[in-house]
Amino acid sequence: MKRKIQPLDLSQLQVYPLAERQSLTRVQEVLVSPTAQPKPLRDESQAAIIDECAQRIKRARDNDRSVMLIYGAHLLRNGAALILDQLLGDGFLTHLATNGAGTIHDWEYAWFGASTESVEMNVAEGKFGTWHETAWHIHVALMVGALQGDGYGRSLGRLIHEDGLTIPTPNELDDAISREPTHPLTAARADLLQAMRKFDLPRGRIDVQHRWKEASILRSAYKHGVPLTVHPGIGYDIIANHPMFSGSVIGRGAELDFKLFGGSCAELEGGVVLSVGSAIMGPQVFEKSISCVNNLRLQAGQPVLRDLGIYVVDLQDGGGWDWTQGEPPKSNPAYYLRFCKSYSRMGGQMQYLQLDNLAFVQHLSAALGRG
Repeated sequence: MKRKIQPLDLSQLQVYPLAERQSLTRVQEVLVSPTAQPKPLRDESQAAIIDECAQRIKRARDNDRSVMLIYGAHLLRNGAALILDQLLGDGFLTHLATNGAGTIHDWEYAWFGASTESVEMNVAEGKFGTWHETAWHIHVALMVGALQGDGYGRSLGRLIHEDGLTIPTPNELDDAISREPTHPLTAARADLLQAMRKFDLPRGRIDVQHRWKEASILRSAYKHGVPLTVHPGIGYDIIANHPMFSGSVIGRGAELDFKLFGGSCAELEGGVVLSVGSAIMGPQVFEKSISCVNNLRLQAGQPVLRDLGIYVVDLQDGGGWDWTQGEPPKSNPAYYLRFCKSYSRMGGQMQYLQLDNLAFVQHLSAALGRG
């Protein structure tokens, strides 16, 4: 006999203020000054690879080519925000990309000054991720940003940089939907209108003071006019654990950001890709984007992308394989390391560094600052 499974009714979730959460990291404890002594490297070979990477970045920028940093949430949690702000200000990075967790910790540091929680303890209590302010502000930022044609990263970066946002009135949204039902923004307007009625959202200007905005990479990218794209998964992130959760809102912002990511990939001939602590999102999104770029290049009678430098940084040992020699056979466990294998197949020259991600950024920054 077939069983009919009922979906969870997320509207019945009980959510809690961030002030009640036992946060495990605080801005003052993690934020690293750009002038701090870099964490040590393992050996001279790592220093040589980082110096080579810095030279490739300089050549790429001299030739107006993309330099893309794809990073996982731990780069932010390890305190690299101020160093990245300096690299952005100096023009060395042209595109940043992260996953949903990277934005959640980012916003919480900027607004609350603290982030992270005990997953094991809070899942057992039914509280993991059920933090009202985080999901509420991110969803509202994405809904309002969509009305301006902005994706996930720019919408949230603007909220932090401008310390607030402006929500139109229900009548304005109603009128726009009625007047232009086939307009590209109709679905976004309808999502916001529904949320306003369901959750009694305020109208007009909302002030949201971010007292620790210097700890936000999202804000730095917005401030410097550099695209920062976000590539989340539906159900991956704690903002799903809230009655306001909307797959259409998250998906709309992520769709725009995926296309923007591809636009930067299209400028990678002679450019550089840095994948720092992004074992899943980075390689998965990158390989699809490069395929799209090559598809369009071939249609235009152009060769596929080839001349790009790829530097992958993670704490795992890379399977003990020398990835500069190509990928290992399927019989070798290293073959199944997605964060190495996918990048090695993308037509560029990929090098892998088993290295703490903060140490990499510190030493790269120092190398870029040298002559």
